[in-house]
Amino acid sequence: MPRRFLLLSITVSASALLLLLWACGSTQKKKQSDLCACNPTAPASVDYRTVAKHVDLPAGTPTEITVADVLSFTVGPAPASDAPRSGRELQLFHIAHAFAQLVWVVSTDCDVHIEIADTADKTAPRMIVETPRNSSFCPSRQQLASQFNAHGITIDTNRQELNPPLAIEVQGLAFQDEPHATRGSAFLATTWELHPAVATLQ
Repeated sequence: MPRRFLLLSITVSASALLLLLWACGSTQKKKQSDLCACNPTAPASVDYRTVAKHVDLPAGTPTEITVADVLSFTVGPAPASDAPRSGRELQLFHIAHAFAQLVWVVSTDCDVHIEIADTADKTAPRMIVETPRNSSFCPSRQQLASQFNAHGITIDTNRQELNPPLAIEVQGLAFQDEPHATRGSAFLATTWELHPAVATLQ
């Protein structure tokens, strides 16, 4: 084979390889950063109280609380699987300062879960806040992903203990979840959540 054709062949092959690597890298980056592109692996019909959970936040001034306040909420019997919101679940709350301890996306419904505590102590009692997949929460999810990325953390389906924990602010509606073994870590101290909620690292 003439040398010029050999060089041309090598150049074309190298260019094709670089394009392939670039395409794969771009796709991987999109998968890691775009929380709005998540597709639930289970139908909404099997999700506990899905209609009650996946609502927009109401307008109005929220009630200021702490994680400790939520941990003190009385936990009654778990509501029925299709129970609408009632009582405290109709209230909008704001936690001005807490610490994110654990973060992940639940693949079945694509909601972002964050375990938070009042202090940075890794053994401090925790509660869960969730940002749902609703399109209206897409900007909040993307902003949260960007903030975590700045700390070298990619929000995905892997449960990631944050060490050190990160200061966080949360606003959302109270929600009583059902107790189940896969809810989160051993430090969860209540089935009360803020869900839906928006969270911002401080």
